[in-house]
Amino acid sequence: WPLRLILALLQTMAFQNHIYEWVRDHRVHHKFTETDADPHNAKRGFFFSHIGWLMVRKHKEVFEKGASIDMSDLEKDPIVMLQKKTYLVVMPILCFLLPSWIPVYFWGEDPWTSWYVASIWRYTMSLNFTWLVNSAAHIWGNKPFDKNIGATDNLTVAICAIGEGWHNYHHVFPWDYKAAELGNYRTNISTAIIDLAAKYGWAYDLKTVSTQMILNRVTRTGDG
Repeated sequence: WPLRLILALLQTMAFQNHIYEWVRDHRVHHKFTETDADPHNAKRGFFFSHIGWLMVRKHKEVFEKGASIDMSDLEKDPIVMLQKKTYLVVMPILCFLLPSWIPVYFWGEDPWTSWYVASIWRYTMSLNFTWLVNSAAHIWGNKPFDKNIGATDNLTVAICAIGEGWHNYHHVFPWDYKAAELGNYRTNISTAIIDLAAKYGWAYDLKTVSTQMILNRVTRTGDG
C-alpha cells in the first residue's frame, strides 16, 4: 500500500481527473480505440485528441460503451475510492497551493513567480506532455508491432512523457508494465521507477511479454 498511496497523491497533484475516472477513460480508449466510443478519438484530428475532447460533451457512444467497462477492481480499492471522494478538496492543495508555497517559504521566492512557475507552468507542461500520448502518438511515428492500428511509437513523446510514447507497443501488449519493448531507462523513466519500487518489494507481480511473442507479432503485423 505505500506505493499505491504515494502514486495516488502524485496523481492527485497532476490534476488530470481522479484515478477512477482516468482509468475508466483509459480502458474505454483501449477497448474502443479510434471509434466514436474512444474519449479522445484520434481520427477526429490532432486538436480534438490533444485537448478538444475535454472542451465538449463526450460522444454518446463513450457513455454507452463506458458503462460496460468493469471497474470492480477499483471499487474494491480503499485508496482509489477515498481519493475519488476527497478529490475536489485535496487536489487544489496538492496541485496549486503546496507547489506555490514551498518556494516562497523555503527560499523566499516571489509569490507571483512561484505561482506562475511552480504551479501554472508546471501544470500546463505536464498536461500537454500527457495529451501528446493521445494525439501525437496516434498520428506520427513508427508502427513496428502493428501497422493496422493508429497508435505509434514516438521517441519525442516518450521523452516528454517519461516513457509513455512507445504507444504502438502499448496498444498491442497493454499488459506489459514497461509499456515498451525494451524498458530503456533513458527513454522510459517510468519503468525505472517501477523497477526501483520492485527492488524494495513495493511493486510486484510485474507482467511482461516474451521476446518470442514480440518477434512473432513484429513478423506478422509490423511495418517492417
